[in-house]
Amino acid sequence: MELIPKHIAMIMDGNGRWAKKRLLPRAVGHVKGAANVRSIVQACSDHGVEYLTLFAFSTENWRRPEDEVSTLMDLFIQYLDKEVSEMKDAGIRFRIIGDRSVFAPSLQERIARAEQETSHNSKLNLTIAANYGGQWDILNATRLWALANPTLPISSLEPSAISEYLSTCGLPDPDLLIRTGGESRLSNFLLWQMAYTELYFTDTYWPEFGSAELRGVIEWFGKRVRRFGKTDEQVLGEN
Repeated sequence: MELIPKHIAMIMDGNGRWAKKRLLPRAVGHVKGAANVRSIVQACSDHGVEYLTLFAFSTENWRRPEDEVSTLMDLFIQYLDKEVSEMKDAGIRFRIIGDRSVFAPSLQERIARAEQETSHNSKLNLTIAANYGGQWDILNATRLWALANPTLPISSLEPSAISEYLSTCGLPDPDLLIRTGGESRLSNFLLWQMAYTELYFTDTYWPEFGSAELRGVIEWFGKRVRRFGKTDEQVLGEN
């Protein structure tokens, strides 16, 4: 029986370089990349993936040129306006993780509406990480734990307690990370949650990453032996 990752996380990298290679503005690459989200969401759903988390905008991305940030925010709004009704009909639950307080009120309202309208869906859980950073997530979780447990010493803090206050609370940790665009780093994405995630890096730019390549990555994942600190013999003995 084929092993399908329950939760796939993706770093959608390479939009700007895809455009540059074609002598196009970076904004065109982001538009093309945003359009690719729909096909990958559908492909994951078709494969039986239950959770998909996409890294759309990091806490560090605010350092990019102002016009590029503006383009990304506009695309985010357009995505919400166009896709929410279809996600609702397709059984997709949508949510955002990250510090949304810095977003414009109109964007915050769209996010809240999208989350509310899809909250009862369960075929695929689509999470978008926006203004998200793994270090921020861990620090914020620790602060929330301290506020909720003011009488407990810090020595009593356990990893399981941290997980309860992360922005991904309620989601399983990713089984597989896919990063497109040729880079081989996590870039401050789900640092706590990916302690035992299988990591796959491809040179393919995000706008060109299609369902066929996704299928190949899932097949690669199925051949991995996930030991979680055990030996191969122990793992094989459990199966």
